[in-house]
Amino acid sequence: MPLTPQDVSRIARLARLELAPGEQQAMHAQLNSFFDIVERMRATDTAGVEPLYTPLSAVQAVHLRLRDDAVTEPDRREANQRSAPALRDGLYLVPKVVE
Repeated sequence: MPLTPQDVSRIARLARLELAPGEQQAMHAQLNSFFDIVERMRATDTAGVEPLYTPLSAVQAVHLRLRDDAVTEPDRREANQRSAPALRDGLYLVPKVVE
């Protein structure tokens, strides 16, 4: 569904962007072009296609170079929490700010 110039104006207002009329027309064309690409991608049948962890794996065998999962930093929890005004069971207590 293509965007209207009114949609672009609303998006610009929500993003706190001030667009000149020429900029708004260019943004309108760019956004509609982007959404056209998204729609074409959605229409593509990807059934049976395995996801790639890197684009290179489509053209060559890629071996992951993973390091051992080992602790490299000392546990400094107690030292870091000394300055906290309130703690419970090793967790920081903060005031409720959202109802």
